Amino acid sequence: MEKIIIFDTTLRDGEQAPGASLTSEQKLEVARQLEVLGVDIIEAGFPIASPDDFKSVALISRNVKKPAVCGLARCIKKDIESAYQALKKARHPRIHIFLATSKIHLEYKFRKAAEEILDIAKRFTRLARRYCQDIEFSPEDATRSERDFLFKVIETAIKEGASTINIPDTVGYSYPQEISNLIQDILNNVPNINKAVISIHCHDDLGMSVANSLSAILAGVRQVHCTINGIGERAGNASLEEVVMAIKTRKDVFGDFYTSINTKQIYNISRLVSTLTGFLVPPNKAIVGRNAFRHESGIHQDAVIKKRLTYEIIDPTDLGIPSSQLVLGKHSGRHALLKRLKDLGFKIDDNQLEKIFKKFKQLADRKKEIFDDDLVALMEEETKTKTKNTFELESIKVTTGTQVQPHAEVKIKYKNKIFSAVSSGDGPVDACFKTVDKITQLKPKLLDFNLKSITSGKDALGEANVILSLKGKTYSSRASSTDIIEASVKAYLGAINKAFLI
Repeated sequence: MEKIIIFDTTLRDGEQAPGASLTSEQKLEVARQLEVLGVDIIEAGFPIASPDDFKSVALISRNVKKPAVCGLARCIKKDIESAYQALKKARHPRIHIFLATSKIHLEYKFRKAAEEILDIAKRFTRLARRYCQDIEFSPEDATRSERDFLFKVIETAIKEGASTINIPDTVGYSYPQEISNLIQDILNNVPNINKAVISIHCHDDLGMSVANSLSAILAGVRQVHCTINGIGERAGNASLEEVVMAIKTRKDVFGDFYTSINTKQIYNISRLVSTLTGFLVPPNKAIVGRNAFRHESGIHQDAVIKKRLTYEIIDPTDLGIPSSQLVLGKHSGRHALLKRLKDLGFKIDDNQLEKIFKKFKQLADRKKEIFDDDLVALMEEETKTKTKNTFELESIKVTTGTQVQPHAEVKIKYKNKIFSAVSSGDGPVDACFKTVDKITQLKPKLLDFNLKSITSGKDALGEANVILSLKGKTYSSRASSTDIIEASVKAYLGAINKAFLI
């Protein structure tokens, strides 16, 4: 089997996405996680671009041990010297130099003739090689370059010491068959190509970056440039997780290849990069999107319950995701509903299931997604003739403000009687929770509590999520309201009520 080298450029090309700027400390945090992930090369930045870029490359060079650390440089002396200085402490340094080779770049960007470009490639590859043994050369905009000229530039760069030749589809212009033909032409027309590793760098302007990268592998490429979540300039770069999982999943096609990536770390680093850059991962994003392993269709849910492979080609645990999810909505069927109710600890017979399913469908027509507390509410309604041991919020009155200790008065209905109490707390929500504890005479331990907006506008609905421990068991609940304090108390009571229903 042959190894496909994974060259991660999240911290360089990925960071060039508008709005994705990271500090040197944040870059180091990502680099450390990339090391855990198992990437072979980390392109840490463009040292000449800014003092912080230089600092981040130097910082990563000192702290990352296993992967090679790479710095980008134009074919300009000060760029190459800056990259060398930033990489001085790296255990495995690499300088990546690039030079445009397409006619449109030569005419409008450089205003230089082809002969001058060849000379620049020769002189600056040689210069970079004096500073560093590991040199990667990229003929920028290679997929729009004239083939014969491209071959000459590549041959020159290898002759002067480049050990990796990267072929960039700089503007995402190409398509899989064209990429395959280009790689084969390079292999057949560059005399010394056997002295270098061929790499590919694809952008996603036409949505084909991953497909182009995979096509390049089949044609002879052995290194792939990619980024976490596919972030990058304009429409982004080839997504690391998609490339790696395609190689791992399609053994019938890529059985001769492997990567060093620990795929169980993919989900973690996807979320880290999303958090630090502020770029949300689209729900329908392949591999790491929220919906990648969620099923709502009743037919799909029933099949997945019986055999995961019917609708899942990847095991979510291979990515570090605990499990796939059956999303309950208007398309869901009885099997998915029954499984979720069982997961929540409810025991119901066929008769009850039919009643609950009918009410569930009515609710699903009004809500996009049914949450666990919705199911608990349905079960409460179904079992209310059997037990009245549930607490229902009647009213809340909160006093709070700057330099004022928050106080809460809460009224709760229990067994057809109204109970009230007053307590203070560190904040209005804490005061409410303590008041509830006083009324219920229970002492649950709050394990987790968070709030989020689930609609937009000034009257947005706030959703509260509560997880608490009571009598050695864990219960969770969520509730929504335009009043976040009301939502919080309802969620808190919902979790307590589960102790009586489950």
